[in-house]
Amino acid sequence: MCPTRALHEAPTLFDLDGDEDTGTALPEGRLPSYIRDHRKRLRTRFMEGGAAAMPDYELLELVLFRAIPRQDVKPLARRLLDCFGDFNRVITAPAHRLAEVQGVGDAVVQELKIVEAAAQRMARAKVLNRQVLSSWNALLDYCHTAMAHRETEQFRVLYLDRKNVLIADEEQAKGTVDHVPVYPREVVKRALELNASALILVHNHPSGDPTPSDQDITVTGQIQDAAQVMGITLHDHLIIGKSRELSFRAQGLL
Repeated sequence: MCPTRALHEAPTLFDLDGDEDTGTALPEGRLPSYIRDHRKRLRTRFMEGGAAAMPDYELLELVLFRAIPRQDVKPLARRLLDCFGDFNRVITAPAHRLAEVQGVGDAVVQELKIVEAAAQRMARAKVLNRQVLSSWNALLDYCHTAMAHRETEQFRVLYLDRKNVLIADEEQAKGTVDHVPVYPREVVKRALELNASALILVHNHPSGDPTPSDQDITVTGQIQDAAQVMGITLHDHLIIGKSRELSFRAQGLL
């Protein structure tokens, strides 16, 4: 069970940066030596071995050092992982869910969301204005980074030019945990506005299972039919699960 704040908990203390903490704040120079040494060891290991040499909780500690510079953040890192499961799910968790965890204040939420935004922007840079079909793995990485851990469904459309270069990536709709409203007419209308020649549809399944529903298949067919009338090619529809994706093209559904 996720360790959340008590409804009538005692007033919390704040460190010198204004972040909400679970203990007494200390000036940096007065940190216990074991905390200083622990932080130094983690930073050294990261610089020498990279993220691959570190488990999720230690990588998360490195992120939390910036938000809570004067306390032991290991207990908070453990609580976050207990609540959300792994590093990726912590980073991509909604701000309101993060704020429910004991010890998480505004500075922690902000730091985690900065890391998430940076990861998405870097992944997006690898596919935007590039020939998508020849950089398919980079596209899949971007889709997973942006969508795999969302708690509700999101439907995105990738618009391509005549050379299959990605010219726009737009969210068409948001939905609930198991449904998102999609309007084929709006998808094609936007493609015409952008002078796009091809489309790739992408949506996520918060359940983690990318198996398409009957509605997924029906809507995809409707969009394909509407696009063909206007001379626009639908290359694929990707469903993003927690750890894998499903391609309509690869499954013979297009």
